[in-house]
Order: sequence, then C-alpha cells, then structure tokens
Amino acid sequence: MSLPAPVLTPSTGAALAADLAALPYTSEAVEALLGPMAVTALDREHAEAARAVRAAGVAPEDRPLAAVVGAFMLGDPVPAADLAAAVPALGLAGLREAGLVVDGRPGDPAGAVRATCDLSPYATDEPGRMWVASDQTALQRRGPLPAEHVLGVGRASLTLAGAVHRRPVDTALDVGAGCGIQTLHLLAHSRHVTATDLAPRCLEFTRFNLLLNADVLGLDREHPEERVELLVGDMLEPVAGRRFDLVASNPPFVITPRTDPDAPVMVYRDGGREGDRLVAEFIAAVTAHLTPGGTAHLLANWEIPAAASTSTADDDGPAASDWAARPRSWVAPGMQAWIVQRDLQDAAGYAETWLQDSSLELDPSAYEAAYRGYLADFAARGVAGVGFGHVWLRRPVEDGSQGRAWTVVEELTQPIDDAIGGAWAAAVARRDRLATADAGEAPGDPALAALRALHLEVAADVTEERHQRFGAEHPEVILARQGSGFRRVARLDTATAGVLSASDGELSVGQLVGAVAALLEFDEAGRAGLLAAIRELYEDGFLVEA
Repeated sequence: MSLPAPVLTPSTGAALAADLAALPYTSEAVEALLGPMAVTALDREHAEAARAVRAAGVAPEDRPLAAVVGAFMLGDPVPAADLAAAVPALGLAGLREAGLVVDGRPGDPAGAVRATCDLSPYATDEPGRMWVASDQTALQRRGPLPAEHVLGVGRASLTLAGAVHRRPVDTALDVGAGCGIQTLHLLAHSRHVTATDLAPRCLEFTRFNLLLNADVLGLDREHPEERVELLVGDMLEPVAGRRFDLVASNPPFVITPRTDPDAPVMVYRDGGREGDRLVAEFIAAVTAHLTPGGTAHLLANWEIPAAASTSTADDDGPAASDWAARPRSWVAPGMQAWIVQRDLQDAAGYAETWLQDSSLELDPSAYEAAYRGYLADFAARGVAGVGFGHVWLRRPVEDGSQGRAWTVVEELTQPIDDAIGGAWAAAVARRDRLATADAGEAPGDPALAALRALHLEVAADVTEERHQRFGAEHPEVILARQGSGFRRVARLDTATAGVLSASDGELSVGQLVGAVAALLEFDEAGRAGLLAAIRELYEDGFLVEA
C-alpha cells in the first residue's frame, strides 16, 4: 500500500523551491557528491555504490545535500538534523506537514527520518531546471511496486517529451498525466494545459510538482488554475466535447493478461482492457478532440496477430509481414497519421520486460505465475508479438494547406535523436510543401510537378558512404547516412547518387533529374522512377530546400 501523495500550499511550495535551489539540488551537484559511477548505477536501479559513498562519510558542508539524496533518491533513513539544515526556509516541520517525511522505523538510527516519496532533480532545455516528485521506486521500497504506484521520470516519459513538436499553441491536453511530466513540458509552449488521469493520486502528484516548479513554469502559485486544469477520469472522458491544438499522451498502453478479473491493474501502465484495446480506442477517439491543424502524439503498443507473421522468424523476435495492419486500421477517416515501430518482442520477451519493470522478480512465486499468464493469454488470443513505437496524428485544416489524409508506417530500429520532435515537424512540413505547392499546368502527379520546381541541397548532417572490393573500378554500395534526427540510411544507385552530388541549390530538381537521366540514357519510365526516388529522399530529409 502506498502512502498519501505529498501536498504543498502556495507558501510551502515557494519555500521548498527556494531551499532546493539554494542547496543546490541539481543533477550536477548530485553527481559531484556521489561520483559518476554511483550516479550511473542509480540509473540502472542499483543504489549500493551511492550508499557506499554516504557510508564513507562526506564533508560537513555536503551533509545537507547528502541527507536529501539519501532520503529522496535512495529511500534511506537520514539524520533529521542534516535534512533540516537542507531546508531552512521550509524546515523539518514543513516537510512533515507536506507529507514528505515521517519518523524513522524501528531499528533506524536515533533521530532519523525517512522520505515518503521520490523527489529528484530534473533538468531540461525547456522549461529548465525542476524537481519531480513521484512514488518511491522498487529500489527505494526494496520490494515490488504496488498497483497504485505513481511513476516518476522514466524512459517512456523522456521519449515522448523529446518526440513532441514544441510549437506554440493555445490549448494542450496531457492524457494519462501520471505525476505530470508531459504537463510540465507542455506549459513551456502552451497558454493552457488540461491534464487527465483515472487515478486521483496521480493528479495530486501533478499538482505538487506544478506548485513546486511554478517559478520556472511561469505559474501563479495562488492561481495555478489560470493555466492548468486537472481532471479525474478515464482517458478522454473528462474532456468530452472539447478540442485541443495539441494532445500528448503516454497512456497506460502495456498489454497485461485480463483473464483474471481480480488481477491487479498497475495504474501507471495498465489500461485495464484486453490486449491493445485501450490504444485502439484512444487513436480512434482522439480525432474528435483535435482542432483543425491540431496534432496528437502518443507512445503505444500494438499486437501482431499470428496470422500476420511470416513463416520464418529470426533471433531478434517474431517476423511479421504487416505489423502495421492493426494500428493503421485504428486511424479515423480524413486523418493524417505517421506510425513508427521502434521495437518488436515475442510473448516471452514482452512478459520479461514488464514483469521486471514492476520488480516482480522480488516475489518469485508471483513472478512465475504472472509469466505463465502472459504466455497463456498471448497463445489463447493468437498473438505472435507486440510492437512498440510512436503514433503521430493530425486533423488537417479544411483549406487544403496541409494536404489531405495520408498514413505513413515505418520501422526504425536504429538509434535516433532523443529530441526528435523538431525533425519530425520538419518532415511533415516537407510533405505539406509538396501537397500545397502550385503545380501549374504540369501533367501528372501535382506533388511530383511541385518537386521538379524545387531547388534542393543535401542536408548538412548527411554524409556519403561508399563500399567496394579492392581493385574494383566502381563502388558496389553507395549509402547516404543522416547524422541526426531519425538517422536514416538510404541506399543509392548511380542515378540518385548523381543527383545528390549535384544538389547545391543552383539547379532545380527537374533540371538535375533531366541531366542525369540523359547522361544515363533513361527512358520515360526510368526518369519517373528517378524522380520518385528523389521525392522519397526529400521527404525523409536527405535533401532540403536551399
């Protein structure tokens, strides 16, 4: 069972923020105290290296910071006097009143106190340095996570935060807010943010984090409701009939066997529906909640039915002939969608990932039973594997300036930039450019006609890579490799390599394609194929407008 979420008032929020800033309680200060090895081990959910540093003793001037780290990052008992010295404005009594600390347990050193939650520094380019409170991790609890666990800053939260295009908007919506990570980011570029969650405790942590970080967020602590609205309810139900310019969601997408109606639902990850139904419902329903030109970005899992699998599978997991069939079918008519699969797991791998996530291996009998449940559930429902990735959606404006409905599906398993939002927005803008450019009286595909008129150059991060055998006269493989963004790699032939080599913005695409096609003696079909290949390179960002 989890303790109640901590609570701040406007005055105690300001006092705690001032104390933590003056300490200073930052990622850099924590690393300076513990050392990079211990900090890296903490990232892997191992605390012994950090505890060894504290046990060895720290300088007297570092004792207040060490107490904050020990209490709120490690979950250890710490001397009450040291913790009180770290928060002179709020004081130890203020920490108690906020529900942040309690007396030590039997067996703890005399005069020790313990933290009730995780409170960690969180630094971002935008909005800036913050602190985020959430429930204690399995490391701090020294046991499996309870069903009502409120997750802190996790990999999924960071992935989504980096993928959302940070464009200025009037209204934004955070669905499945948890402790409020996406809300904190959305406030940096949104006039007003609405956050929803099924669990009231999640929104209590969100409110705590808003009041604590009000200064950097530009919030009035006395009236945070002027810019933020917190609504309890299931997914989109609390905002029925309302529309938003931007929706971001790290929903409880994890697929958990629901054969046992009494099985616990981990509120931070389980949607309580069978299979991937929650994601399917959300993608279909969010259309009605977007303004014209409005976008939605979410992380998701989707099941890949056994019938869609190919006859062979490699060592990396189940191969599938059309992994995108299910998520593609969820996109509402008239919408633009971009679905990216980043990972694919079979039933066993998926079970191991999420049972480890909740640290259920600390309870061996429960772990074994849950593992068997996953395998039985997937087999009974004919699921060959589960895909994970991004879903981007947009309701195009009615004047056609963003084109019409389209769907892109791609599998990107290579490393990509953490902050992919800008590159994604640029890719969409290139598609818009082709969809809306004046093609004049040119026959055929208007987009290709528009492409012919563009003056392009190779993007600054793109490099050429050639491979050939020793003694060979010509390269056998020519690659174009992106150094940032999606970090795609495109295999080129002689014609496309020739166009890229000459793309310096001076000549139009039509002129370059004509020259290369004439040199290589292409017929009309060859010219059309070359132009289509250049379009793909432009849309993928290998070529950009000069």
